Amino acid sequence: MKSKDKKTSKDDKQFVSALQVAKYAGVSRSAVSRAFTPGASVSAKKREKIMEAAEALGYQVNDLARGLLARKSRLVGLVVTNPELGYRSHLVAALTKALIQRGSVPIVINTGNTEEELVAAQKTLFGYRAEATIILSGSPPSSFVDLARRNGQPLIVLGRSETGADDVNIDNEGAGREAARFFLAGGAKRLGFAGAMSRTPTTIEREHGFRHEGELRGAEVMIGNGSNSNYSGGQEAAQQLFSGAKRPDAVFCVNDLVAFGLIDYITHHTNLTIPGDVSVIGFDDIPEAQWDSFNLTTFRQDATVMAAHAVALLDQRESEPDRPPAHDRLTTELVLRGSTRNATAKSKSEHERIR
Repeated sequence: MKSKDKKTSKDDKQFVSALQVAKYAGVSRSAVSRAFTPGASVSAKKREKIMEAAEALGYQVNDLARGLLARKSRLVGLVVTNPELGYRSHLVAALTKALIQRGSVPIVINTGNTEEELVAAQKTLFGYRAEATIILSGSPPSSFVDLARRNGQPLIVLGRSETGADDVNIDNEGAGREAARFFLAGGAKRLGFAGAMSRTPTTIEREHGFRHEGELRGAEVMIGNGSNSNYSGGQEAAQQLFSGAKRPDAVFCVNDLVAFGLIDYITHHTNLTIPGDVSVIGFDDIPEAQWDSFNLTTFRQDATVMAAHAVALLDQRESEPDRPPAHDRLTTELVLRGSTRNATAKSKSEHERIR
């Protein structure tokens, strides 16, 4: 019987309430509320007593309850597919940090890869009445955008564009053109692009810029597409590019994960060397790009900078809800490492001259 009473007591344990703090400090419940409300009227002596009581009891303000009363949740939904992969994981980390510093509460919504997962993700996001939604590039469908609009939420889109929404984008086509010029300046004759059949906006834009610039300068451009823009997709793209009689001598990969797969395929399944026979450029500059096994030349996409732009757009939208959609465009830096033949100061200088 005693053990049952103890179990019941343990299971029924709740968070410390403002009323308990008020009783402990010998003040009214409203005084506790005022003490934790910036700008509210309460004497310095009474505030000190309340804070001492809160410290002793381990009291924390219930922000969720406050948000419900104020009809303002402070929740910001981050909608993303496969948030654990590559650059996306670093962008999610940067966004959550920036939002917390802003005073928001980020909630990551993984859309999953099935219809059931998608429906569950939508219910979760809009059921909690998030104040705003940030959609990351990838495969979250337009239905999320439509639902956000119908709920009247501020909407920020990263790495893609949606009608009527604020967005932050990288100059993907410009990076593709720059990669083609860099390869050709280093003596490449036949170019390859390693992409993905998922055909996200970033994939299409990077391929278009690279292909257009290469063909404009008289180079043959070969395309290999893996199932997805990840490591295994890179191996699939490499198999397509290097299994025939014609092989590229320089490959631009849609992201670093694809580049890693392609490099490993070339290293273990062909007699070609990197960068002796094949130069490789990636995109994102995730930490693994610096590893000795890859030493990857790649375009740096700064997650912290993109997150800062997203939060700035959110602030602007909340202060000016009726202003026209804003479109931020960020540039990338080509970081030279050992996966390209002309990764030298002299070659970089020549590369800059032909831009």
